[in-house]
Amino acid sequence: MRKHIFNAGPAVLPEEVLQQASEAVVDLHASGMSVLEISHRATAFDDILREAQSLVKELMGLGEDYSVLFLQGGASLQFSMLPMNLLSEEDAAGYADTGTWSVKAIKEARLFGQIHVLASSKQDNYRHIPKGYTIPDNLKYFHITTNNTIFGTQYHTFPDAPVPLIADMSSDILCRKMEATRFDFIYAGAQKNLGPAGVTLVIIKQSLLNLIRKTLPSMLDYRVHVENNSLYNTPCVFGIYVCLLTLRWLKSKGLDAIEALNKQKASLIYSVIDRYPLFSGHAVPEDRSLMNITFTLTKPELESQLLEETKKAGITGIKGHRSVGGFRASVYNALPLKSVSLLCEIMEDFGKKYS
Repeated sequence: MRKHIFNAGPAVLPEEVLQQASEAVVDLHASGMSVLEISHRATAFDDILREAQSLVKELMGLGEDYSVLFLQGGASLQFSMLPMNLLSEEDAAGYADTGTWSVKAIKEARLFGQIHVLASSKQDNYRHIPKGYTIPDNLKYFHITTNNTIFGTQYHTFPDAPVPLIADMSSDILCRKMEATRFDFIYAGAQKNLGPAGVTLVIIKQSLLNLIRKTLPSMLDYRVHVENNSLYNTPCVFGIYVCLLTLRWLKSKGLDAIEALNKQKASLIYSVIDRYPLFSGHAVPEDRSLMNITFTLTKPELESQLLEETKKAGITGIKGHRSVGGFRASVYNALPLKSVSLLCEIMEDFGKKYS
């Protein structure tokens, strides 16, 4: 029996995508070859890559002035690759600190230029998204992390920046409709909403690409990857194929429907948290994430019991990160409503019994 997968990542994938991918592992489109065996220079893979790129642009409303890349190294490589391309020692960039992944990005960026942390919610253990700060117009760029998997906060409105706006969208890309054209650069590890671990989506606007002036190692130069259309080195063929299947699934559902379902799933869990004193949500209500719902118990001694109850029901992946403790329910696009309803039933029974 398939489990109810609330993992923070690698995360749940649509069942039809898993089925289609498993068939392609044996034989891709009756070609007599597995998708694991085809050449990345073959027409079959060129078709896969180009359709995946086209669907990213279509779903995000992006024009021809954006390039879509499928790279490797995860978002973690982008933490350093981005400033390596855009900054020199005398340049300055701004960052918002909203949690663990922002901190890692800031650390790497400081190797290449002057980094100004313009806003932070560290003082309250990242329970909110900072607001009311000024972004200077002399920065090379301003960087945000749109959703914070560990602390369960999410940007519901984006800052107006007088400089190029950059976003790590690893954990909430394509979970809702948004004005993607407000961003000059977007990157995302695929393993939350797009596909399997091992693929990194990078979206870069041509005007930002034009700002890269220095000589860089080829594998770390966005210009090289754009010129070679993600094929400078052998890409993650299977991972990109699964991304394509997931993008097709997203298009078939429609982003409006995906967003409505994500709001419904999150609302169900948050309503249980708010209804029973046993539960305490980590994020402030106005900044709560649609993707990662974090909460603790006011009676911590009951945590292991609740974990055991969910385990018996086939629920996996809800133990919280050590930075917050308690529980984290990651409700990415492909998680079915029935899984959320089951978790809510268990939480409700627990809340009634112990509140």
